[in-house]
Amino acid sequence: MRLILALVLLPLPAAAWEFSPNPMCTLTHQAEDAEIAITYDSAVPQYTLFITLRSGEWPDAAGFQMIFGGGRDVTIGTTLHSLSADSATLTVRDSGFGNVLGGLEFNDTVVSTSGATTVIADLSDAAPAVQAFRACPSDLPATS
Repeated sequence: MRLILALVLLPLPAAAWEFSPNPMCTLTHQAEDAEIAITYDSAVPQYTLFITLRSGEWPDAAGFQMIFGGGRDVTIGTTLHSLSADSATLTVRDSGFGNVLGGLEFNDTVVSTSGATTVIADLSDAAPAVQAFRACPSDLPATS
């Protein structure tokens, strides 16, 4: 019984989308299979998406896609992604992320895929955090 109680009380990764303005504008989410983070560095200016797998590796695939569904369905993709040295983290950098932010804010799910690897994330609570991210800092470019 004590073991069950201890397991119930253990801290679990937050399932909600979260926003933080420090040290730079950051949007994060703990999906079942991965941690997703988007940062905006106003000094560059540049957005960066990181999807870090909890186990396994992203394949060295030619393309990366995000398929948003449940509202304003859209599929976006790039061939300009990169992998970390251990292939656990897929990274995309760009000066504009309007389609990504709109997809996160106005849909229910996102499926991120490269090669045979897929990460699914729930977006049901993402809108408030995305709105805060869009407003940080006040000179963040407006995106739709």
